[in-house]
Amino acid sequence: MTDGSGDPRTARTRARLREALLEACAERPLDRIGVADVVRGAGVGRATFYLHYDDLRALAVDACAGVVRDAVEALHAWGRTPPGPDAPPQELAALLREVRGRAEVYRSLLGPGGGPLGELLHRELRQYSLDELRRRRPAVSGHDLTASAVAGLFTGMLADWVHDRTDATPEQLAGRIWRTLLAVHAAAASHGQSTVTTGPSAPLG
Repeated sequence: MTDGSGDPRTARTRARLREALLEACAERPLDRIGVADVVRGAGVGRATFYLHYDDLRALAVDACAGVVRDAVEALHAWGRTPPGPDAPPQELAALLREVRGRAEVYRSLLGPGGGPLGELLHRELRQYSLDELRRRRPAVSGHDLTASAVAGLFTGMLADWVHDRTDATPEQLAGRIWRTLLAVHAAAASHGQSTVTTGPSAPLG
């Protein structure tokens, strides 16, 4: 994928390609979409596509970047003290409502094996969680496993939800995800890996 991020024309072309891919994903799985479908929807030529992306997977990863960023921020949308188990961040439910509104798209990008959305989400969420845990509790060990659990649980629960393997409203799912993640930190605390409390120094990653 080329850079050129400071060029407005480049930004517009990439935006058109991302939107064309997402529109195609609303109709069929990613593995049934070709470059020809995307360039036709974006109104550009194949040569233009390959100036910006090496292949469809690179485009899919770029197209997922926004929702991944929103997901990471939604899970950390609190100050020094995380909400209690019955009060998940409102941003989390808002994100899930947005995902439900484009369920076909996310179902295509978040497959049983992860897919581009699942892989990027897991990687970014794990890294953010790991950085937060190390910042809040630098002397405590085991943060890598806690961060992996946080990323894996959220990504897996989201995937099952968009594939209709579990029945829940966005608000219900937000509550279940939040309680599960708090339980991960409580379990880590019991093994001396982390500490989750209701006080101002709670370190949810």
